[in-house]
Amino acid sequence: MDTSVWRVLGRDGVGPARDGDPLVAPAGSGVLDGETVAVKDLIAVAGRRVGAGNPAWLAQAPLEAAHAPAVARLAQAGAAITGIAQTEEFAWSLTGANAHYGTPPNPAAPGRISGGSTSGPATAVAAGEVSIGLGTDTSGSIRVPAAYQGLWGFRPTHGAVSGEGVLPLAPSFDTVGWLTRDPDLLARVGDVLLPPDPSATMSADRGDGSALDGRAAPTEAAASAPTEGLTPAPAAGAAPFRRRLVPARGLLDLAEPDVRSAVEAWLAGSTAAPALAVAGGAGLGAPPFTGLPDAWVQAVRVVQAAEAWQAHGTWVAEHLGDLGPAVRGRFEFARSVTAEEAAAARGVAAEARSVIREQVGDRVLVVPSASSVAPAAGDPDAAEAVRVATVTLCATAVLGGLPAVSIPVRTAGGLPAGVCLVGPAGSDRGLLAMAARPTP
Repeated sequence: MDTSVWRVLGRDGVGPARDGDPLVAPAGSGVLDGETVAVKDLIAVAGRRVGAGNPAWLAQAPLEAAHAPAVARLAQAGAAITGIAQTEEFAWSLTGANAHYGTPPNPAAPGRISGGSTSGPATAVAAGEVSIGLGTDTSGSIRVPAAYQGLWGFRPTHGAVSGEGVLPLAPSFDTVGWLTRDPDLLARVGDVLLPPDPSATMSADRGDGSALDGRAAPTEAAASAPTEGLTPAPAAGAAPFRRRLVPARGLLDLAEPDVRSAVEAWLAGSTAAPALAVAGGAGLGAPPFTGLPDAWVQAVRVVQAAEAWQAHGTWVAEHLGDLGPAVRGRFEFARSVTAEEAAAARGVAAEARSVIREQVGDRVLVVPSASSVAPAAGDPDAAEAVRVATVTLCATAVLGGLPAVSIPVRTAGGLPAGVCLVGPAGSDRGLLAMAARPTP
């Protein structure tokens, strides 16, 4: 087994599962019968340790007493947990490179990086070793590997899926998300993990009164799932709701030309294209959503750093030498953030959330999932050159706490890229349905 993709279970002192056997057998039967899961090494699996992509952390981590709720629900719905897949250290990077275990391959674009930090699960899905990758997305860690590896990826509304049993990075932005090779399975996982949407269905307003129908009502398994603290269930007879696809031109400009062209080709081929002119293709309504202020993007960086240090600073301060250079540098910055700086950044982030949610309204924003195709492996300068643009593209959903689905497309050169649809808070199921059915 490729240890850049999978964490070898024997390393945590409890012994590996037999070759060919799942780590966790299905605990029930349901919409995920026959499916297999790679769990990111931040998410608790009962009887195993959470390694966080770092051998020193793994060595001192306790055995988990119970599955994280997301893992338990997948198993109850019929899925088998194949194993625990690698993550970048503490999920704090977007490249997929792990200084200790290596960079997982990219089956969809050989010789290029996998993307991260949900790197192991993404590669396992792209390689056909499992059908579902369960991971996290704080600042793009589902959407970026999905784009780089030609996968479907979903980041839910912040708080919609329980984060219990998940090692935190920045709780203000952390979400539990997933990757698949097809949109139907992406939506079926949502049926299991998501609470009901406030409205039962979602459709793309085509500007002529017709619409693309959304997905049916939630499954019994999802409807019966605990909803404390989550989006409330819709009232009986809730009417379908409509959404408009609206490209954010200023954010499209952040993409490399080949990725921008791929996104525009997807838009041109969508049956929702007539709505684009109606919605105002120059931006997202008034005022135009032409980009994100630098102060907003910086606020994400500072809040994330402050919360990462709050979560892990005590341990990290004694183990800086056990971290890879890139993640060590991020924690060194985190240590330098003052309480006053963190409070100011939280204020900026709160203001940004309010503005983004107001401007998105009941529409669906279209942006690239990442600013480029996967950079070449072994060339950190290439990855760094596109990092800021990709972080900025991902920040709209992060700051807004909004759901986002990455749809695989191809550039003219045949490389994987992603179209990202960012929807209103709580529209998760409808957004999945819209993404899966852009044409009749």
